[in-house]
Amino acid sequence: MEQTTTAAASPAAAPGGRWIERYFRVRDRGSSLRTEVLAGIATFLASMYIIVVNPAILSDAGIPFSAALSATVLISFMSSLAMGLYARNPILVAPGMGMNALFTYTLVLGAGLSWEVALGCVFWSGVLFAVLAMFNVRQAIIEAIPASLRYAITCGIGLFITFIGLKNAGFIVGSEATLVTLGNFDASLVTFFIGLMATAIMVVLRFNGALILGIALTTLLSAPMGRLWGEEVMVEWSGLAAWPDFSAVMQVDIWGALKVAYLPFIFVMLFTNFFDALSCFMALSESADLKDKDGNPRNLKRSMTVDAFASMIAAPLGTSAAQTFIESGAGVAQGGRTGLVAVTIALLFLPFLFLSPLLSLVPGIATAPALVLVGLFMLAPVAKIDWARAEEAFPAFLAIILMPLTYSITLGIAFGFLSFVLIKLFTGRMEAIRPAMWVSAALSVLMLVTTH
Repeated sequence: MEQTTTAAASPAAAPGGRWIERYFRVRDRGSSLRTEVLAGIATFLASMYIIVVNPAILSDAGIPFSAALSATVLISFMSSLAMGLYARNPILVAPGMGMNALFTYTLVLGAGLSWEVALGCVFWSGVLFAVLAMFNVRQAIIEAIPASLRYAITCGIGLFITFIGLKNAGFIVGSEATLVTLGNFDASLVTFFIGLMATAIMVVLRFNGALILGIALTTLLSAPMGRLWGEEVMVEWSGLAAWPDFSAVMQVDIWGALKVAYLPFIFVMLFTNFFDALSCFMALSESADLKDKDGNPRNLKRSMTVDAFASMIAAPLGTSAAQTFIESGAGVAQGGRTGLVAVTIALLFLPFLFLSPLLSLVPGIATAPALVLVGLFMLAPVAKIDWARAEEAFPAFLAIILMPLTYSITLGIAFGFLSFVLIKLFTGRMEAIRPAMWVSAALSVLMLVTTH
């Protein structure tokens, strides 16, 4: 009798609650509706910085900030909802850090593509991703690319993103004598440094939403600092809310991206997105035991399909490729185990579709601390590289160091692949080079010849 009363009083006892429990198998996964919703909130707080940071990066490529913000919110809502309802995994999908840097600083500003053509490259990388997910060829690709290079690419992108953050803040500036040097200690630089240290302290103290709190704090500091110290106006009020800006929707140049010279860019996007997704699924499945009966990540094929779908529709919406977020671990740590977490995250993104004037208040120096710390998080795999083996360490080192120094993710990957193939070839270890690596090296040479 006592059990019946308790069940009737619980949220799951309502018809809607029972349906949700059955669909997501909440109790079977050892969770509850309350836990799943709270886990969704935790992941959202850990990752909502992307709502501001992604448009800030894409606006450097020429996409209007408000249009990029609308696209960011839309793709995050749609793809996270699909991850929750179709793949039923507690994973956020949103425009990825690294992919937006590749889009803006390598394709548009580096190689000179228009942002419309660059979106076309995003679209075709998503199509290829969908093909790979559909035919389940992930194992062959995983075995072809050495683990050291996969780790190195993540680390290199992290250093590149950190460099961008420091540059955007004016902390690092150009110098004729030394190429780069420390910037002048003006109002902007001091504000950035205070924001960076405050954000780092919140990260160390494990504050939920530390990065977005850091962005908010730095923005608040920017308003008085610019006026009290010099005459620099860093924050200007333009309103609270407005209708979404869909001016970038369907501006993608799909056919313009189909040039031989752009194939390496498409491949690099595909490679980065594919391995980021796979690595994220594997890491989360290990940390939260999200595995099937065979010990593989749960619903992996469906999850990869959602990721591919997100990459394809991101381009027509007007943003760089969406991908799984490792910040999903925040919700998993809170006990989230089902797709209800992802559905909660999706719904939390939606109101921000109407807040572009408010979010446009955020100056570049306010997003810079988040970029620096994202770079820190992405450096974690460096410990997994076998630095004692030179044949593995050198290509990894080259990939890591060249990304920030050449200001190009693509060049770092290209020279990493080329050096790996050449070292194996001339040291009598040709059997270690899989077909996919030969293709990667050939595409790297093609890219270097056509763009440099």
